[in-house]
Amino acid sequence: MQFIDLKTPHQKYKAEIEGRMNAVLEHGAFIMGPEVAEVEKQLASYVGVKHCITTSSGTHSLEIALRALGVGPGDEVVTVAFTWISSAEVVPLVGAKPVFVDVDPVAFNLDVSKLEAAITPRTKAIMPVSLFGQMPDYAAINAIGAKHGIPVIEDGAQSFGATQNGQKSCGVTLIGSTSFFPAKPLGCYGDGGALFTSDDALAGKMRAIRTHGGEKRHHHTMVGTNGRFDTLQAAVLLGKLPHFAWEVAERNRIGARYSELLRDVCTVPEVVPGNTHVYAQYTIRAKERDALGAKLKEAGIPTAVYYPKCLHEQPVFAGTSAWGDLPVSEQASREVISLPMHPYLSEADQDKVVSAVKAAL
Repeated sequence: MQFIDLKTPHQKYKAEIEGRMNAVLEHGAFIMGPEVAEVEKQLASYVGVKHCITTSSGTHSLEIALRALGVGPGDEVVTVAFTWISSAEVVPLVGAKPVFVDVDPVAFNLDVSKLEAAITPRTKAIMPVSLFGQMPDYAAINAIGAKHGIPVIEDGAQSFGATQNGQKSCGVTLIGSTSFFPAKPLGCYGDGGALFTSDDALAGKMRAIRTHGGEKRHHHTMVGTNGRFDTLQAAVLLGKLPHFAWEVAERNRIGARYSELLRDVCTVPEVVPGNTHVYAQYTIRAKERDALGAKLKEAGIPTAVYYPKCLHEQPVFAGTSAWGDLPVSEQASREVISLPMHPYLSEADQDKVVSAVKAAL
């Protein structure tokens, strides 16, 4: 059984994906070829914003967003500690300091009730994470940001395709960022990411930073980086995009079925009213998480833990928050475990997973 099945979609979309890739091999524009502009146009339309700027990774996207907002030495960025390290490592990369806020116990997203207390005169950005596949309360987060004059960046690496009150993830804040890492809801065949905004000036800055600080060759208006998206990876996305809506619907269906079957034996992920969920990871909670994982492994069920430690426990972020400062995050990191999840998970395999979880618990 596959934890995430990356082989089946390639077989199903093989003609479209390889046709797109072969076109790149024929025209030879491997860097910033026409497929890059084409996929940016399609992605911007999908999200419902004016601009999409593809990048070399979701991590690079976040760094470029911070640079475009002028975040630098002496500044602070509010984010969460229960997430993958890229959400926070980009902050010191631009010279700023991450300030961690606890998450809510239901969706594991930024606890809005604790946000305002974390804001100081040095706060230059708020960067919530849409963890596991659904979005935090962006209406409330945006309102707090607007009150204090602080821009909001959505880290939507795990929620691309999800909605909140009808708006797509990556389209509800000043800047949205996502990842096209192969295991993400919309994945390419290597690293990749994208930024989304309807702000023309910001879009121009982010495009310039992505390509060595200039939108025109040999004309550099700012300090930039090499954050370009490969043309071949753009071709992969163009081959997969026509099927993405179906995959999102399947994720919703399979995730809801898991929850219906497991609700009586463990804590299942709840979909917050107004949200849809793309279940980048289908994550349950169990007090004896490690024992459960061992029993599932014996039964031939692959699992993963996202994430066994919070970021303030990592040596690189020592001193940002003390143990006990983020109790909900800390408890979640010791109890979460993710089950096999992808759009091609058969009901037979899902039933096998459910039976194994029930037997183990």
